[in-house]
Amino acid sequence: MFSDLINQKEEKKDGEMAQKEQFRVMTGDHLGAKAIAGAPAAGGGVVVEVREKKGPLRAAIPTMPFPLAVICLFLNTFIPGLGTFISAFTVLCGARSELISERGVCCVFWLNVAAALIQILTAVIMVGWIMSIFWGMDMVILAISDGYRDQDLPQDV
Repeated sequence: MFSDLINQKEEKKDGEMAQKEQFRVMTGDHLGAKAIAGAPAAGGGVVVEVREKKGPLRAAIPTMPFPLAVICLFLNTFIPGLGTFISAFTVLCGARSELISERGVCCVFWLNVAAALIQILTAVIMVGWIMSIFWGMDMVILAISDGYRDQDLPQDV
């Protein structure tokens, strides 16, 4: 199971080892040092690259400025779905999302409105309320990671 996560390439037919992909990791005192996937890291562990696959609703969450993301989290905590509904309009105002390039701004807007409606309608049985709080936390996490990306700082989120 864990062997699927390790990003290694197969050996070439003539017996040589194929070159392994390189990516940036935080190791010891060399932040952003290059490491080879599957190779031992400075701490003695193995470097593993993990990419999270998101569904369409979750990939439609817009990346907003940090203060607005915190306001949406606050609203989602006390009135389930309201922060998500407001975040849908930020897509129309230019907020980025992972799905905009694939599906367009209008579709991403309606996906966020649908997520807000799901949160509102299922809040009665607590599922929507919990989903709404997690949605707000995802908005804040996206805002924080986007801030680090803009400043070219290593991120530990």
